Amino acid sequence: MSTILILLLAGCVIGATTVLFGFGGGFVTVPVVYAVSATTGTAEAMHVAVATSTAVMIVNAVIATLAHTRSGLLRREYLCPLAGFIAIGAVLGVLAANLVSDQVLRLLFVAYLVVAIADICLRRGFLARTAPADIPPMPVGNAMSIFGGIGIGAVAAFLGVGGSVLTVPLLRRRGLAMAEATALANPLSVPVAVVATVMYSLAAPATSRTGLVGHVDVVAAVALLAGSLPTIAATKRSLVKIPDHAHAIGYPLLLTVVLIAMGATIIG
Repeated sequence: MSTILILLLAGCVIGATTVLFGFGGGFVTVPVVYAVSATTGTAEAMHVAVATSTAVMIVNAVIATLAHTRSGLLRREYLCPLAGFIAIGAVLGVLAANLVSDQVLRLLFVAYLVVAIADICLRRGFLARTAPADIPPMPVGNAMSIFGGIGIGAVAAFLGVGGSVLTVPLLRRRGLAMAEATALANPLSVPVAVVATVMYSLAAPATSRTGLVGHVDVVAAVALLAGSLPTIAATKRSLVKIPDHAHAIGYPLLLTVVLIAMGATIIG
C-alpha cells in the first residue's frame, strides 16, 4: 500500500510537470519507478523504469496535447517537420537501450542531466530570449528536422524522457516563448512514447514477475496515471500565467532536483 501511495503522489508531480514543462513525466517517472523497482529486487530496474516511463508518457502527452490545442499554444509549423524523424530515432534509441547494462543506462541518464543543465545555464538563448518577443521565431530547417529529429527520438527513447529532453531547448533557441516550446514538447513526445512502449513491451526481461509486460511495469504505470491525470486537468489552466523568464528558470531547477535524486541512487 505504501508503494502505491508513493506512486500516486509521484503521479501528481508528473501531471504538473507534463503541463508546465512538457516532460510527459519522464524525468520524474524514471527515478521513482527505478527506486520502487530496485527496492523490490526487480532485475534490470533501470530498464523497467525507462520502459514504464514511455508507457505513462503516451497517456499524459496525449491528454496534455489536447489541453494545449484548446489553449492555442501549439504552433503546427513546428510539428510535422520533426515528428516523423523523432519516431525513427525512437526505434534506434530502444535498440540501443536493450544493448546496454542497467548500470550503464543509469549512469548515462545522470550524465545527460548534467549535460542538459550545463547547456541550459551556460549557452545563450534558453534562460532569456535573445530576440525581442515581437520578432517571429526562426523555422526549423530541413537538416535540423532530419538530424535533430532522429537525435531527439533516439535520446528520448533511450532514457525514457520524451520529446522535452531536447525539443524544449531546440525550440526555445528558435525564438519561441517557454509556454509554446513546452506545449509543443507534448505532441512531439507521442511518437517517442508509442514506438518505445511497443518495443519495450516486446522485450524479454531478465526475470518475470506479476505486472510486467516485457520491461513495462503495468501496475506502476496505472498508479502513476491515477495521480497524473487529475493533476493535468487541474494544472492546465495555469501555464499561460507564468512569466516567461520564471518559466525558463524552473526548467533547469527541476532537472537539478532529479539529478540529485538519481545521483543519490548511484552513491547508495
